[in-house]
Amino acid sequence: MIQIKSLIKRFGDFVAVDGLQLEVKPGDIVGFLGPNGAGKSTTMKMITGFLPPSSGEILIDGESLAKAPINIKKKIGYLPEGAPAYADMTVLQFLHFIAQVRGFKGKEKNQRIKDVVEKVELQQVLNRPIENLSKGFKRRVGLAQAIIHDPLILILDEPTDGLDPNQKHQVRKLIQNLSKDKIVIISTHILEEVTAVCNRAVIIANGKKVFDGTPKELQQSSQFHNAVTIEFEGDKPDISQLKLAPGVTEIIERDSHTVSVIGHESYESLFPQIMDLVHLQGWHIKAMYNEVGQLDDVFRSLTKEEAA
Repeated sequence: MIQIKSLIKRFGDFVAVDGLQLEVKPGDIVGFLGPNGAGKSTTMKMITGFLPPSSGEILIDGESLAKAPINIKKKIGYLPEGAPAYADMTVLQFLHFIAQVRGFKGKEKNQRIKDVVEKVELQQVLNRPIENLSKGFKRRVGLAQAIIHDPLILILDEPTDGLDPNQKHQVRKLIQNLSKDKIVIISTHILEEVTAVCNRAVIIANGKKVFDGTPKELQQSSQFHNAVTIEFEGDKPDISQLKLAPGVTEIIERDSHTVSVIGHESYESLFPQIMDLVHLQGWHIKAMYNEVGQLDDVFRSLTKEEAA
């Protein structure tokens, strides 16, 4: 378990992290979200022991990071943003170096490297210098070094940045498989990453936690949760009749072809009556569907409230 208690980090007069409280348990895949400058990377660096907090406490697996830093760092795998590595090394040389730093020797070291190369699929680039790799392969090399010692805690900063859709899918499946007996924290600005990989979302703004719950709960807090969205063929017709449908509280015009109908919370679904109205009016529509909730809408709302 990770326990973060009243964590504060100051840089001069600037407070980057302000009283953060957080508990994370094995099996959790936490999406750590926030706008630029919110304190995400600073928090990550404090959890890994790279930065000392100004005040507060970090407990990992029952031990204080301040009192047992080396022992705790052995349990952590970290992929920093940008996946920094020694550019002139080949992939294989780099993985040998990381394995040695982690204390592995002989057959065990070779087996660790073999296993991680297969997991992250690096076979075709093993003997190429890291500086010559694509951005996607550099991310995979970074992920390989983070998991080579089978850590209890995996901290990933933008793990799918620069990957194509197939590679993203592969890395997300790998993260889900790794998380069965580990804690995984993913710092990301990609909202779809949260619904695709995570079972928990934490949002911070101005160094403070503003949301902590499941991705489903995050979607449900959107004003568009259970809204009915209509995409018209061509420009919108006169939609004033929509306001007369039972349960409708608001009509939001998304663009010249699309509207979202917001219902009262007592109505589980407006879909049937809106569909009847569309047929009655003879409107030509391209699509009509229930919204589960717009994550970007919730994200903007929560982070703007904190900024205000």
